[in-house]
Amino acid sequence: MIRVSFVIRKFQETDAQQIATLFHDTVHSVNVRDYSKEQVDAWAPRVSGSEQQARVARFNKSLGACISYVADQEGVILGFADLSEQGYLDFLYVHKDYQRQGVASALLNLLEGEAHQRGLKQIWANVSITAKPFFEGHGYGMIQPQTVKVGGVSMQNFKMAKVFKDDTTRGRDG
Repeated sequence: MIRVSFVIRKFQETDAQQIATLFHDTVHSVNVRDYSKEQVDAWAPRVSGSEQQARVARFNKSLGACISYVADQEGVILGFADLSEQGYLDFLYVHKDYQRQGVASALLNLLEGEAHQRGLKQIWANVSITAKPFFEGHGYGMIQPQTVKVGGVSMQNFKMAKVFKDDTTRGRDG
């Protein structure tokens, strides 16, 4: 496995254009292994012009409201992830050309550290069939399988969570 070098930094509004493209391309290149063309088209429809700008604006709003990071390699975004203040992980996507190179693990580890610092007891996410083995490998357990409708199209995903163990080292006596 080849590891690429990158830095992880806070999300900035200027990242949203690349993120919108990364999201679309990844769903259509990677998730198509586990979902039909109809499903990936509903999940990440091809858009242009004003629709693309609306998608960029939605990413800006969503990622701007959360704890959000990008993996950056000299101005190219290799991946992005976010976490709400309550512990919901909505996005964890890696560029289609940089899969299995440590990008998702680095982003997830950073968000888990943020969650721990903020005193959160768990992180939960709605995880695709494609991402389920990755999350299982990082200690997430399945709460339940789900059938969701996106753009009127049904697809399966999984509600998964990772509960953090209480790591206090103080004895029970006080």
